[in-house]
Amino acid sequence: MTRILITGANGQVGFELKRALAPLGDVVALTRQELDLARVDAIHAELDRYQPTIIVNPAAYTAVDCAESELEQAFAVNAQAPAALADWAERHEALLVHYSTDYVFDGTQNGAYGEDDAANPQSVYGRSKWEGEQAIRAATAHHLILRTSWVFGAHGNNFLKTILRLAKERSTLSVVADQVGAPTPAALIADVTAQLLSHYRRPTHRFEYGTYHLSAGGEANWYDYARYVIALAERAGIPLALKPDALEPIPTIGYPLPAPRPANSRLDCDKLKRTFGLNLPDWRQGVDQVFAQLNP
Repeated sequence: MTRILITGANGQVGFELKRALAPLGDVVALTRQELDLARVDAIHAELDRYQPTIIVNPAAYTAVDCAESELEQAFAVNAQAPAALADWAERHEALLVHYSTDYVFDGTQNGAYGEDDAANPQSVYGRSKWEGEQAIRAATAHHLILRTSWVFGAHGNNFLKTILRLAKERSTLSVVADQVGAPTPAALIADVTAQLLSHYRRPTHRFEYGTYHLSAGGEANWYDYARYVIALAERAGIPLALKPDALEPIPTIGYPLPAPRPANSRLDCDKLKRTFGLNLPDWRQGVDQVFAQLNP
C-alpha cells in the first residue's frame, strides 16, 4: 500500500492535505511536535520508523520578518531539512513533494515568472527556500517542487482572516497596493497535489518530475484583495467598523517591514496546466469558499 507522510500537519496546507490525500493511501500526518524539521539530525530516524513511499512536505519556517534575525532556524527548516528528506527519499526510492514560494524571485520582472526564470531572493526567507529547492534537485530526481503564493485558508492565520478581524475593529485601514500576486487557497494546493499524486501512481504513465508553479488564476494587489473581502462581509450583513470606501491604498514604502517583499509575485502556471491537464480557478472563487466556511 502507498504510505504518504505529511509534515506540518497543523499548518494551512498540511491541514488540507490530510483531507485531500486520504483516499490515496495510508496517510501519516505529523505535526511539528511529532516531527520537528528544525531537528535535522532526527529526520532520517523518523522516516525510517514510518517508511513512506511518498513524502509531502508543506512544513516551513514562514515567519518572513523574524527570519531576518533567526537565520539559523530558517535555514534549518527551509534548506537543511528538505535536503535530509530528499536524501532519504533517494535512498528509499520514494517521491518527495515539496512546496516553495514566489519569494525566490526578486519581483522586478514585468510579467509572470516561469519556472526557469532566474531566482534572486531578497530576504532570508526567500534565500532559505531557494537553498532548499537546490538541495532537493541535487539529492534526487524523483521530486515535485510546487512554488505557490499568498496562501490562505479557513484554518490557520492569514491575510484574509486578519482583514476580517480588523474590519470589525477599525474604521480606517491602509493596505499596500503596489505588490501584485494571486491569493491561493490552501485547499486548491492540496487538491492539485492529490491530482498530481494520482498521475504518479498510474503504473503505465510516464510521470513528469520537476518544478511547477501553482497559484490561483487571475491577479490582485493586497488592497484589491482586502477590498474584495470587506465587500463580501458587508454583503453578508456582518457588522463592520470599516466600510470598503474607507480602505486606503498605500505604497510599500508606507508600510516598512524588516524583510523586503517581491513587488511582482505573479507565477506563470501554464506548465502545470499543460502537463497535467488542470484548470486553476480564479482567486476570488477560493476567497468566496473560505469566507463561506468562516461565516456559514
